[in-house]
Amino acid sequence: MRTLLGLTVANVKSLVRDRAALFWTIFFPIMFVFLFGWIFGGSGDARISVGYVDLDGSPASAGLRQAFASVELLTLQNGSLDAEKAAMQHGDVSAVIVVPRGLGDALAQARSGGGPSVAIQLYGDPSRDQTTQVVQGVVAQVANAFNLQALGGSAVLTVSQLSLQSTTISSVAYLVPSILAMALMQLGVFAAIPLVQQREKGILKRIGATPLARWKLVGSNVLLRLMVAVVDAVLILGIGFVFFGVHIVGNLLAVAGVVLLGAGSFLAIGFALASFLKTEEQASGVVQIVQMPMMFLSGIFFSFDFLPGFLQTIARFLPLTYLGDAMRQVMVNGTQVAPLGVDIAVLAGWLVVCLGIAARAFRWE
Repeated sequence: MRTLLGLTVANVKSLVRDRAALFWTIFFPIMFVFLFGWIFGGSGDARISVGYVDLDGSPASAGLRQAFASVELLTLQNGSLDAEKAAMQHGDVSAVIVVPRGLGDALAQARSGGGPSVAIQLYGDPSRDQTTQVVQGVVAQVANAFNLQALGGSAVLTVSQLSLQSTTISSVAYLVPSILAMALMQLGVFAAIPLVQQREKGILKRIGATPLARWKLVGSNVLLRLMVAVVDAVLILGIGFVFFGVHIVGNLLAVAGVVLLGAGSFLAIGFALASFLKTEEQASGVVQIVQMPMMFLSGIFFSFDFLPGFLQTIARFLPLTYLGDAMRQVMVNGTQVAPLGVDIAVLAGWLVVCLGIAARAFRWE
């Protein structure tokens, strides 16, 4: 028994001294508890901005607006129909609620025993499916409560769901750009691991002692990764087209340009990481720490609207946020997080800065 306890104590000490094992077994799961808790735990400060257009201007429509304003999840922005549609296309609001003309008259007629129904128009964005579904549920609940309170349940007020997209596109088509952005991100940041591995084993040092110019070695690595990026894009888009009927409604040249820029930006990030990492084990851990939070905070799979304010601020600094946004804009004309020019500028900035860091800090031995 004493031997068993002694070996157990020795194993505990070994675990505590192994920083990598300690991080992955204890601190990494704790980090994800906080991350998912902040995203899904209902922190109370997550709100969805919604455009509100009142075309009726009656006391009934004013009461309906008060009902929407009382929903804590929504922040209403008043404006004209054209202005709010433009705001939605620019990413300033996530949906647009339109109260049509005739609501007050229809309500008065219903109270006297007849009259037509009136449909609230709800403009949503298929590329932000999670947010759209939440807003649809809220609007439906408010409409049902309005009918119940005003008329005892008669369905005078209904909901008509519309989309700003002029082309009918499947839900999978909006997921494909996000998957491609994720693949490019992983392709780039994981490039740090083989570089650190080769340096740790002395391979880079031996290559550096040969007449081979170092820029040729780096250039071949870059070309390889860019070729893989093109193959990834062709395979992902091809599978989407053949098996799920996904069609690109944007410009193919623009798509190719964003793919190459995104791959180059994350490859530069991978090189910058490799400049400061000493062991393969350390590189594997740091790469996971870099890429996992980006997947959840960048908006490629979870909408920004459900992130607490401080996480939304962090997301604005992540390169994957802008790559995913650019992909959605050029492939399926999705509503923007930022203008496409801003997306391109941010990705180019990451590319230049990280290449500069790697050029100054990268060690060959």
